[in-house]
Amino acid sequence: MVASEARPHAKTGGLADVLGSLPAALARLGHEVDVVLPHYRGIGAGSPVGRLTVRTGGQVDQVDVSAVVADGPRTILVRHDAYFDREYLYGAVGRDYPDNPERFAFLARAALAWAAAADRPYDVVHAHDWQAGLLPLFVRRAAAGRPRSRPATVLTIHNLAYQGVFDASWLPRLGLEWDLMRVTALEYWSRISFLKAGVVFADLVTTVSPRYAEEVLTPELGFGFDGILRERSADLVGILNGIDYDLWDPWRDPHLPVPFRASKMQGKVAAKRKLLEAFGMPSAPVVRRRPLVGLISRMVDQKGFDLLAEAMDVLPAMAATFVLLGSGEPRYEDGWRALAARHPDRIGVRIGFDDALAHLVEAGADLFLMPSRFEPCGLNQMFSQRYGTVPVVRATGGLRDTVRDVDGPGGDGTGFTFEEYTAAAMLGALGRALVAFGDRRAWGRIQQAGMRQDFSWDASAREYVKVYERAAGHEPAAGDGTKNARPGA
Repeated sequence: MVASEARPHAKTGGLADVLGSLPAALARLGHEVDVVLPHYRGIGAGSPVGRLTVRTGGQVDQVDVSAVVADGPRTILVRHDAYFDREYLYGAVGRDYPDNPERFAFLARAALAWAAAADRPYDVVHAHDWQAGLLPLFVRRAAAGRPRSRPATVLTIHNLAYQGVFDASWLPRLGLEWDLMRVTALEYWSRISFLKAGVVFADLVTTVSPRYAEEVLTPELGFGFDGILRERSADLVGILNGIDYDLWDPWRDPHLPVPFRASKMQGKVAAKRKLLEAFGMPSAPVVRRRPLVGLISRMVDQKGFDLLAEAMDVLPAMAATFVLLGSGEPRYEDGWRALAARHPDRIGVRIGFDDALAHLVEAGADLFLMPSRFEPCGLNQMFSQRYGTVPVVRATGGLRDTVRDVDGPGGDGTGFTFEEYTAAAMLGALGRALVAFGDRRAWGRIQQAGMRQDFSWDASAREYVKVYERAAGHEPAAGDGTKNARPGA
């Protein structure tokens, strides 16, 4: 696997969570997994395992490689201080590093050099998001004329909104030919896209939920890639992300004051009291009896903060308390700070991120609100159900796949959903949840239904194995000109 971040080494979002959990789940199934990652500033040295010659365009680098082994998978750290010894992974706040095309083309080239130098050939190369998008192309080019010798390639799209689009003048600087500047290769509206390279040249493409695999084929949520992906629709698979039950288990969570589980829920009361105190809010019995709504999010439009801004005057008047942990656009940060200042007994805000506090929000809240415009998978709605916190979500992407509406068929709902992307629809779903909270017996059934869900990585890992096996015997993607790239797994 090749990615730009992986927990616990480097993290800005959900991609790192996936790369921190999926390899271990595959290892539990008996597979050998290496994760190739940049050696960013702050990552431990690891154990030296060799030195690579990496060619990127006309540039030749000799780079050191180290390894970290934990729970089965091995993390391969590629060191290039000029590219990766920086304060941030992708750029300073609000601005990407201008040499990102070169940085992540180097990552793909280095991963390929590592694979070529390995004692045994890899069966599969799994690239994640645009930062590794050139890798399927490089794999094909390296095996030109001997297609049966190459590994199968898989690309996973974690968020289609990020496409790695750059000026076409980067092509020769990255050692890529101008003949790739065509619509069936890297050309994207007179520029080039690393993500498109992955989509076009990978054997199979996956997304992080089944519903999102359908949504990316539509103009509304395809972000200009819907036509490109429709061309590969037969090779597109949606696999739901899992969550790491070693990290997210209320019975073993070190961040909680008292452990709890489905058969012993008293600890959730203690978590609610501690959560209110952590936000500097009153924790008197009358406050604790009110439903507590939690939010943990990037504060951007994608996450529904335009809807929340429209509802700013309504939220404090609802029969609930709200706590928000997150950061993002200054207008939303400022708006929520001002709201908390006006209603300190109803609204609590912490700008930034704190992992321990995130666990406490999941455990201490009664409801968790995710009004996303789109959500490729989402993790917090799964964390919430694990912790007996009932999600209120917009029915999109992975949120639709993982939350069953209480008022839907079957009588085994796990949360509250809304369809239309409007503030009125969001408030309607939240209002239904607050009414339901008043019926303690019914509320307990909703909590228990959510806590029974299995969102572990083991099931998802088995689906990825099916993809790998299929890719290993797959007909080649457009632009390769070879047949039956691999005879079998």
